[in-house]
Amino acid sequence: MLTDKEINELKELAHKSRKNILDMVYTAQSGHIGGSLSATDILTVLFHKCMNFSADMTEEEYKNRDRFILSKGHISPLYYSVLAQKGFFPEEELLSFRKLGSRLQGHPTHMTPGVEMATGSLGQGLSFACGLAMALKLDKSPAHVFVMLGDGELQEGNVWEAAMQAPHRKLNNLIAIVDRNKLQIDGNTENVMALGNVAEKFKAFGWETIEIDGHDIVQIYSAIEEAKNSSSPVVIVANTIKGKGVEFMENDPGWHGKAPKEEEYKKAIEQLSKTH
Repeated sequence: MLTDKEINELKELAHKSRKNILDMVYTAQSGHIGGSLSATDILTVLFHKCMNFSADMTEEEYKNRDRFILSKGHISPLYYSVLAQKGFFPEEELLSFRKLGSRLQGHPTHMTPGVEMATGSLGQGLSFACGLAMALKLDKSPAHVFVMLGDGELQEGNVWEAAMQAPHRKLNNLIAIVDRNKLQIDGNTENVMALGNVAEKFKAFGWETIEIDGHDIVQIYSAIEEAKNSSSPVVIVANTIKGKGVEFMENDPGWHGKAPKEEEYKKAIEQLSKTH
């Protein structure tokens, strides 16, 4: 279990990432805020407490590192913030986000230290993660593969081919996390193409399923640690709020991929400080 000190440290790291996200997208005047803010608590706990993955690993340790695939690649501001916190590159570099020649492009690429897969074409991450998990099994590696998907992304057929494959191959080293904020660029997921009970859908394919509050640090940590000891692939359905931490952005699909203007940015920073 996490101590109170560890919980507070994780909350502080998540707060810093939310501020980084706002700073990056505002400075670039381009990027995806809503989904980055909804997944912040999840990736903070995953990278700082649950994954065997850091910038200072030896070559031998690096071979057995846990892998992370960001299938919903558009939330790169969050991904870059966490990688910087883990020491893969200086945090000052975050403000080069989406600039010409920067290592931090709008979607993750292999030019960014710490990135396993170039992502952004939705629906492909789980398939890649399945292949990676199969390869690690063949190598008898102790590593786990974590993959984060957006819930709107689950409308892609490729996701369900992979969902069928994972239990068939007994990939108990594969853990999927669904950022279930119920919003996508065109509105509510249930209006665009209803997903219904996501956990039950994965369960029908043979996955172990865990449903949590995706903003509760303890629930996130407990779910991931439980998943690491499963005998089957696991999906964690994390119920979240799009735009979490900035009141006027919360549950508003308009902030899926829009950059704030100066007054909006100042208001967002102010609101974020109040919720900290």
